[in-house]
Amino acid sequence: MAKTRAAQSTRKSRRWPWVLLLIAIVLAAAAWFYRTPITGYAGAGAAYSARVACSCRFVARRSLDDCKKDQLPGMEFVTLKEDVDAKSVTARFPLIISETATYREGYGCVMEEWRD
Repeated sequence: MAKTRAAQSTRKSRRWPWVLLLIAIVLAAAAWFYRTPITGYAGAGAAYSARVACSCRFVARRSLDDCKKDQLPGMEFVTLKEDVDAKSVTARFPLIISETATYREGYGCVMEEWRD
């Protein structure tokens, strides 16, 4: 009886790496299948965050930490970084995309050109 339980326990512990591998493969396949909408939404979110944060920082002259409060719900993964010398703010969605908005006198904050 004890051997049977030990054998079952060993078999179950050998299954976990395969189950985790299967889950990882399914998640990777889903990410690949939905890559276009994911990058589209991430790009739009990063561009919006960069533009709003740039205006907040260089037009309204608030601190970047204060400007982070203006991010919409759902934008928790977007990080903001400022370049004070260039008067720009870069918003990054990790591992997917980054967008930069730069303050230009007379125009306000404008997005950098998109490159293919």
